[in-house]
Amino acid sequence: MKGKPQKLEFLRSRINSFKNALIGWWHVIRTQKNAWIHAVATILTLLFALWLQIPLRDLAVLILTIAIVWTAEFLNTALEVVVDLASPSLHPLAKVGKDVGAASVLIAAVSAVVIGFLVLGPPLLLKIKAFLLTIAEF
Repeated sequence: MKGKPQKLEFLRSRINSFKNALIGWWHVIRTQKNAWIHAVATILTLLFALWLQIPLRDLAVLILTIAIVWTAEFLNTALEVVVDLASPSLHPLAKVGKDVGAASVLIAAVSAVVIGFLVLGPPLLLKIKAFLLTIAEF
C-alpha cells in the first residue's frame, strides 16, 4: 500500500513540472517579440523541409538547430528576468549580463540561418532548376 501513494505523488509532480514548463513557454511567447520571429522561421523552415522532402538525417539537423535557437531564447529570457529581479535599477553589470544573453541568441540564430541554407539550399536549387526547365520546354 505504501508504494501506491508514492507513485501517485510522483505522477502529480511530473504533471506539475510539465504544467510549469508550459507556463514558462507561454510567458516567452507572450512577452518576447523575437520569439514570434523564431516561431515564423521555425514553421517556414519545417514547411520547406517537408516540401523539399529532405532526408530524415537532414530534417534531424534542422530540428536540432531549431531547438538550439529556442533554447537560447528561453535561457536569455530567464536571464533577463533574473537580472531584473536582482537589479531593478540600471547597473552596468546587469546590462552586460543581458547583452551577453542576447548575443547567445544572435549566435544561435545566425548559425541556424547558415545551417538552413546548407541543408535546404541544394534541394531548393534543384526544384527551381527543374521548374525553369519545365517552363523552358513550353
